[in-house]
Amino acid sequence: MTYLLLILSVLLSFGFVFVSKPKNKNHFKLLLAFSGAFLLALTIFELLPEVYKQSDAKTVGLFIMSGILLQVFLEFFSKGAEHGHVHLDSEKSSFPWLVFASLCIHSLLEGFPIEHDNNILYGILIHKVPIAIILSIFLLNSRIKLSHTILFILLFSVMTPLGTYIAANLNILADYYVPITALVIGVFLHISTVILFESSEGHTFNARKLAVIVLGIATAYLL
Repeated sequence: MTYLLLILSVLLSFGFVFVSKPKNKNHFKLLLAFSGAFLLALTIFELLPEVYKQSDAKTVGLFIMSGILLQVFLEFFSKGAEHGHVHLDSEKSSFPWLVFASLCIHSLLEGFPIEHDNNILYGILIHKVPIAIILSIFLLNSRIKLSHTILFILLFSVMTPLGTYIAANLNILADYYVPITALVIGVFLHISTVILFESSEGHTFNARKLAVIVLGIATAYLL
């Protein structure tokens, strides 16, 4: 069921865009802000206490910072697609391989903590929906072939459940649970904070966005 939910969150988002054909990704900024707040709060409430309980603070901190740097590096190639800001040339018809590879690495890493903490599943699901919608809007409005777009979305949809499957079945990874989870925490911290501060015009907060952020944090706290 976990694998199916992760795949459907992407495929149904793509189907929604394909059928309704929204042109403006700005309509989904509040949903994006909610997802960022929810993911950030879950990371702080669920993942951080767990890794700090199992290892010394400096080691955990080192891997968290490594995760932040890894995500910064990935964004050189993905152009911000992980947090809903697709800065690509829509006139190009070539398949965006670098974007695809970066998103796949990011999505694969997202799947690892789900095996040990099911609450993170909800954060990732809510994170994936607006990202998949915004990515689908770009792909369908670009000159990229529809067959390539569908292949992109299909492969993207299976990467996070693949990460969860690997974590559940590759026993050697159990010995590296803390460093891998700390690395993913760094990725989540970077992604969620960028979503919160970059999804507003001029990096300012309005009342609706503030309310959505508070709602996201409160929802994560109550899980």
